[in-house]
Amino acid sequence: MVRRSKIQLELAFGEAATGEARSGLGEGTEASAANADVQSPAAFAEPCMEAIVERDNLRKALAQVKRNKGAPGLDGMTVEALGAHLKDHWLTIRAQLLDGSYKPQPVKRVEIPKAAGGVRALGVPTVLDRFVQQAVMQVLQAAWDGTFSASSYGFRPKRSAHQAVRAAQEFIASGRRVVVDIDIEKFFDRVNHDILMGLVAKRVADARILRLIRGFLTCGVLADGLVGPTDEGTPQGGPLSPLLSNLMLDELDKELERRGHCFARYADDCNVYVRSRRAGERVMTLLRRLYAGLHLTVNEAKSAVASVVGRKFLGYSLWVGPKGEIKRRVADKPMATFKQRIRQLTRRSGGRSMAEVVERLRPFVLGWRVYFGLSQTPKVWRTLDEWLRHRLRAVQLKHWKRGTTMWRELKALGASDAVARRVAANSRRWWRNSDGLLKTVLTIAYFDRLGVPRLA
Repeated sequence: MVRRSKIQLELAFGEAATGEARSGLGEGTEASAANADVQSPAAFAEPCMEAIVERDNLRKALAQVKRNKGAPGLDGMTVEALGAHLKDHWLTIRAQLLDGSYKPQPVKRVEIPKAAGGVRALGVPTVLDRFVQQAVMQVLQAAWDGTFSASSYGFRPKRSAHQAVRAAQEFIASGRRVVVDIDIEKFFDRVNHDILMGLVAKRVADARILRLIRGFLTCGVLADGLVGPTDEGTPQGGPLSPLLSNLMLDELDKELERRGHCFARYADDCNVYVRSRRAGERVMTLLRRLYAGLHLTVNEAKSAVASVVGRKFLGYSLWVGPKGEIKRRVADKPMATFKQRIRQLTRRSGGRSMAEVVERLRPFVLGWRVYFGLSQTPKVWRTLDEWLRHRLRAVQLKHWKRGTTMWRELKALGASDAVARRVAANSRRWWRNSDGLLKTVLTIAYFDRLGVPRLA
């Protein structure tokens, strides 16, 4: 009995169970749970379940799930508890995967507000299912990614939205000033399972993988306390969904490539660039037919054949500079969303200290700067910086409230007596007062010391 237990531990946790030391990701307890095999992914010629449960693949999957964090699924298990669960149950889970009997649990539906209004429905799988999906995705992506179109930029290694925007800019600069801007209506919710599985089956021969993917698609969803069926769609929230969406739309990419069109696609956002409106109308007719063949519906309200100037693509719009150069800027809608969010984070009520305001503000501004840093509008950035500091100065004045407090605090910050008195004399005019002499005390350097990020 002791001998059998030792063998089981060795199978589950690799050589760590024998007392031998390991280096790298295998050292931690949670990473050890993924050490089920000793073969490398390169040992498998095509996607198979043995490649999915291979030790290094599982180790990477576990590390990625931990990095992604995320909320618990239907069973309430947290990401932090996953390692211990795998340590206790991995042999059983591995056996189920290898014999094709693994059953994904229903996903938990959550709704998040969209910037433009309304809500987006997400399906949150259990943490264990996310781990298995991640392991499957890694193997399939390694096999499929090299076959996808060079014009597909979404959810792929070493590809990004920035590259898609730059590609669009190059197409426009080459003289293609008309865009076929097409939007798919509720793409992730409307994917046809039979069509998708037919595409997967063309690339995967292992029936166990096909059964597992079908299980993830049809596992059901918990909403309003009841588990309902999922007859279509690839619920956003699982690691496998983006790869499957790329596979589904690869058919469209290949047809556009065959016809020689210039296009950039990021997930379900696809823009085709042509030289005339007449050519654009022909492409729009083609795209409607191609999407209909995939049982997908074009959102006519958001789709158009139009001039590239003023159209939004991945949050950016493109404009023509004084010398005819095509340049990038933040589109109007995300710019308005940014300002609205800043207003919420810098409300002058709420009783928060300046340090707390900056702490809440900082991650949002930094994230926004990283994504929209591709913009070629330095004057706009400087204006936004000034507006943000203006709001923070108004917040500070509101916190000080009384003229006597303002005078005392300003003096402590090194203001002259005359400046401190003049600011304190207008103690109730926070917005106007914060754009005057107060700027000589609460300077740019002052906000730099507080950790307020700059956009410019």
